[in-house]
Amino acid sequence: MSTTPSAPATEAAVRKPRTVERLVAGQATSDGDGVKLTRVLAQPLQRRLDPFLMLDAFGSDDAADYIGGFPDHPHRGFETVTYMIAGRMRHRDSAGNEGLLQNGGVQWMTAGRGLIHSELPEQEDGRMEGFQLWLNLPAADKMGAPGYRDIASAEIPEFACAGATVRVIAGESHGVAGAVRKAATQPLYLDMHLAPGASFEQAIPAGHNAFVYVYRGELGVDSGTQLTPVPIQRMAVLANGADRDGVRLQAGDEGARALLVAGKPLNEPIAQYGPFVMNTDAEIFQAVEDFRAGKFGQPPGR
Repeated sequence: MSTTPSAPATEAAVRKPRTVERLVAGQATSDGDGVKLTRVLAQPLQRRLDPFLMLDAFGSDDAADYIGGFPDHPHRGFETVTYMIAGRMRHRDSAGNEGLLQNGGVQWMTAGRGLIHSELPEQEDGRMEGFQLWLNLPAADKMGAPGYRDIASAEIPEFACAGATVRVIAGESHGVAGAVRKAATQPLYLDMHLAPGASFEQAIPAGHNAFVYVYRGELGVDSGTQLTPVPIQRMAVLANGADRDGVRLQAGDEGARALLVAGKPLNEPIAQYGPFVMNTDAEIFQAVEDFRAGKFGQPPGR
């Protein structure tokens, strides 16, 4: 793990915290070669949570639930952010990138104009757990060059404050800059570990869309007048408001571990067909044609 600063810079207090607009229970599904997962953020929420397109949570001690992994498949027009809590996954892509994603690490892949990649387990037993978040690209960048970055656990900044340990994957929290910064969508991606009863607050620009996903324990979202409980394996969509400047969270009696994700909406049309996300149907048809014509490069192979 990374070195944890004991005294992060003081962040301005959240004076008008956001409320919970709704709670979302993910849908059990499978993807790749039969990998069992929960789709928490799906297409019906894409406009509401722009610039985020999808959030999958996966976690199992049964190798049969994940051993097939995600063989060669294409992407165009967005970024994938895979955060591994436990387990080992090997990435290969048609641009020649290769990396091993393991406990506490992040893989940030920009599909741009097109990539074929695979993500396959490098373990035959034990726990495999993590998340994959899809982050949209602005229209001007959708046909840009693909990119790939492996971020080891030790490279993810952390800080501790009043019963909370926070990993800053993207954005900035309490003066601590995250491992990734993106100008167009300004993503904030925090993994928060809260002790029983501990509180944590985070400033969020009023115009950004935001949500919390609880993957251990339970926490409450404090609106200033009431505490809305968010149980395990639930996503709380945080209400927008021109006068709202952030979020206040409080862990339950058993503590909590949760993701806090926010970003600046692109406010552009979204056209999606499976692993292709563009702005128009015509661009989707072109993506399919380009893939079939081999313009995404050759599959990564073994």
